[in-house]
Amino acid sequence: MLVYYSSASGNTQRFIEQLKLPAIRLFDGSSGSPPEIAKLQPETTKLQPEITEPFVLVCPTYADGFGQGAVPKAVIQALNQQHIRSLLRGVIASGNRNFGELFAHSGTVIAKKCNVPILYRFELAGTPQDVQAVRQGLTKFWKHNGQSIHS
Repeated sequence: MLVYYSSASGNTQRFIEQLKLPAIRLFDGSSGSPPEIAKLQPETTKLQPEITEPFVLVCPTYADGFGQGAVPKAVIQALNQQHIRSLLRGVIASGNRNFGELFAHSGTVIAKKCNVPILYRFELAGTPQDVQAVRQGLTKFWKHNGQSIHS
């Protein structure tokens, strides 16, 4: 399964749609979350999806010129929940190559903090080659981990 966060720009959303794989979107509470895929968490008053199986996270990067703020707050909130973090198997990060060494920096941060591999990095909404590479890579990754890409 894929779990992803997408902003108003929609780049990550477009990438996910091109993959044509099961995916759950993380919401920040202000993005008009559809109630059919999210549930209210009273303790946070944020809408959070229910994540109950191993997943790969697809995450954009938002950072200043020093790498601060690279991981969106909704992703941090989700990964701060131990039961969700324990299901994370890898991260795919997007970014803008204009940021040089900080390109797709959210993946570096998440991989280090959660002790999971960075599986792929792509720019903005990705290219057809990125989509193909990620589909093939996820197929191999999940097969190696005893699961199906469509589980």
